[in-house]
Amino acid sequence: MSLVIVRGATAADRDFVIETARRFAAFGPPPWRTPLEVVAGEVRCLDDFFDGGMRGPALLIAEDAGRPAGFVFLEHHTDYFTGERHGHVGMVAVIEAAEGRGVGAALLSAAEDWARAQDYAKLTLNVFEGNTRARRAYERAGFLVETLRYTKNVR
Repeated sequence: MSLVIVRGATAADRDFVIETARRFAAFGPPPWRTPLEVVAGEVRCLDDFFDGGMRGPALLIAEDAGRPAGFVFLEHHTDYFTGERHGHVGMVAVIEAAEGRGVGAALLSAAEDWARAQDYAKLTLNVFEGNTRARRAYERAGFLVETLRYTKNVR
């Protein structure tokens, strides 16, 4: 395994990040969400970030052997129950060729460092229920399930 370096994203990373975000379609969205819908939502958010329409989020790039291999998009959220601010992993994605090489773990570790630098006590994330590989990775990194979100279509 080579050394993974995590750095801040630049405008030059846009194409890499958008292309890597398209991988979200492959990870088991529930039947009422199409893969296209999931990817479109994530790409819309990333476009807004790169176009300067967002204030506050951070985007970090992992490089494996000097090449971009993944990214993590970090946001500021407010805890519903306590009203305290905390960090939130809005997206994390690794290119297929870098899976199993420590890139995801490096990104999650960098996300924790970012949250600590913001003086946050907590870091949260969401994951589709059917994305078992990601769920195992998050649990290995020390994340615990807090709530389960249920959805029912009513029309």
